Amino acid sequence: MKKLMFFAVLVALMCSCNGNKFKVSGTVDGAGDSTTLYLETSVNGSWLFVDSVVTNGDKFSLIEEAAEYPNIYRLTYRDKDIYFPIDSIDNIEIKTSIAKFGEDYTLSGSDNAVKMMNIDKQAAKFSKAGDTSSDAYLKWKDELSRDLVKDPAGIVSYYLINKYIGEKPLFDPLDKKDFKIIGAVTNAFANFRPNDPRTNYMVDTFKAGLSRRRSEAAPRDTLVATQASLIDIKLQDKKGKMQSLQEVASHGKVVILNFTMQNQSFSPSLNKLLNDVYAKHKSQGLEIFQVCLDDNEAQWMQAVASLPWIVLRDPDGEYSRYAGAYNITSIPTIFIIGRNGEIVERVANIEQIETSVAKYL
Repeated sequence: MKKLMFFAVLVALMCSCNGNKFKVSGTVDGAGDSTTLYLETSVNGSWLFVDSVVTNGDKFSLIEEAAEYPNIYRLTYRDKDIYFPIDSIDNIEIKTSIAKFGEDYTLSGSDNAVKMMNIDKQAAKFSKAGDTSSDAYLKWKDELSRDLVKDPAGIVSYYLINKYIGEKPLFDPLDKKDFKIIGAVTNAFANFRPNDPRTNYMVDTFKAGLSRRRSEAAPRDTLVATQASLIDIKLQDKKGKMQSLQEVASHGKVVILNFTMQNQSFSPSLNKLLNDVYAKHKSQGLEIFQVCLDDNEAQWMQAVASLPWIVLRDPDGEYSRYAGAYNITSIPTIFIIGRNGEIVERVANIEQIETSVAKYL
């Protein structure tokens, strides 16, 4: 699996209108004088690079322009992250180590930062144990819900309704109780933060969740009109023909939407897996819409020459706006689009893709 970092230009998020600055500093035991750390900010499901710093005697310090609205940031070392909120002139201090970066750390400087730290640490315990259905987990989630509705327009509330425990959303729009929580936060942002860059994204996500709920409640032989949950992708396939995801998904087929790269070590086995599923279920109305983020077009053409499904290359590669729109942070990622043209599942275990697809065929 390859982790992606998307770069974008969002002036509304990055440019301060008041000249305020925030500071992130701390100690990373074992980092020495040559460890590079990266500061990134959340941009509606993707991550935008802000700055980097090289440690000096295990210590680091970053001073950045504050955005107009509170936002989520993360400090990254390799593939490990520490998440925290920033509101205007916050001064956040992080203490951790290279050996346990992202696992064992302390945050200080704001109440919200401490709250988020405690949430992430508890979530990590449940995720590591594979425990998202026990009484302890449900009790913890219920406590989060009660705390969340006390400040539904807060940045921690935004973080929570977008958080995953492993591959499972902490607040699932298909769960009636969870969906009310998501709606409360979305409504609060729409009313109290109408100009916040996150608000439109949350409203669109809420509408998509509502559409999915209606789709799940409908009889299997009932077609539900395509809503905002399916963001169209228009790219050229390997033969130079323009393909549209919405068009492909509008004909009552079950569609596997796969974001991937053909130049990765996992690619041959992934394509073999997809080919087995495609050969078995094509006659039942299965289609594959494979979006490749490869930079080298010639190598890509060679790699996909024999693939029998719809395969496209996004020339923007890892900077793909489509990958950003679908919250793709690692590849391969697979979604299943039902016969009604709606996304019905984000596949958690790709090796079980046939089992997942069969449910909708």
